Amino acid sequence: MPLFDHPDFDDHEQVVFCSDAASGLRAIIAVHDTALGPALGGCRMWPYASDEEALRDALRLSRGMTYKSALAGLPLGGGKSVIIGNPRTDKSEALLRAMGRHVERLGGRYIVAEDSGTGVPDIKTMALETAHVSGVVEKATAGGGTRSGDPSPSTAYGVFVGLRAAVLHRLHRTDLEGLTVAIQGVGSVGGHLARYLAEAGARLWVADIDEAQARRVADRVGATPVPADAILDLEVDVFAPCALGAVLNDATIPRLTCPVVAGAANNQLAEARHGQALADRGILYAPDYVINAGGVIDVYHERAGYDHGRVMTHIERIADTLTEIFARADMDRKPTAAVADRMARQRVGRSR
Repeated sequence: MPLFDHPDFDDHEQVVFCSDAASGLRAIIAVHDTALGPALGGCRMWPYASDEEALRDALRLSRGMTYKSALAGLPLGGGKSVIIGNPRTDKSEALLRAMGRHVERLGGRYIVAEDSGTGVPDIKTMALETAHVSGVVEKATAGGGTRSGDPSPSTAYGVFVGLRAAVLHRLHRTDLEGLTVAIQGVGSVGGHLARYLAEAGARLWVADIDEAQARRVADRVGATPVPADAILDLEVDVFAPCALGAVLNDATIPRLTCPVVAGAANNQLAEARHGQALADRGILYAPDYVINAGGVIDVYHERAGYDHGRVMTHIERIADTLTEIFARADMDRKPTAAVADRMARQRVGRSR
């Protein structure tokens, strides 16, 4: 399996292949860049079809975390970890503790948090073996109560404010009343996003590979559930991808009729050239690692001293960053993703 010649190897500082025979752990930790601080990023557990697929995901996700933290103004680098396995059937305390030991061996260069296939209880189990965890402390809410350390509500709020910024730029609308939005994936983040949008008056269509989940969210927020394979074909104002990555590709982009793509999924572009493909169709794309930065902002403040108001204010600055990206893209006649990459590399000090 090639590494240094891998198309997604972007001069990563460290890539660690983790194994524990007793628990069956097979995992990869990718540390992309620590120029701005320790590499913070979630641990994804997924039944990858191959080791190569897992490596590609780890490399792309960790690079995205570097750019995400840089454009969110955080003193953090970028890293990510992936565990190869089915989170419903392969997860065990022994496996999670083994993962925690591998994180600990990096001595704080990598800080682990939850991601697809893992949750707060899993990270707490890893914390039995390492202090380098985040997203586990209960946090204050606007109503004076508390919630779990799960950062997905903050991720969703960031997507909501970023989506508003995209709608303002592309559709010149200052409100979301009657705006039509198709949400692909209504798990932890997509479900919260649906609630924010419904409360703002948007009309929603939702889809998920778990059709029962789509129906539950639809019933809760007054949305219309649709089959997962039909969500791309709807004539809506905004397509919000909130599932797994690579959803914007040669096969799917021609199906889109929406003027805006703004969602929570990581690595939405299958390849960098698909940013240009969207621009060629007149579709405004909100770069994923910019719009979905609410979660990393949340877990950073957990480590720095959590204050709900300060966190919300920080997340709301996502709209300002996106507005700057959109304006530069218009001025330079470049895809928004390329503009965002350039800005992120400049902040990190990478001149490539």
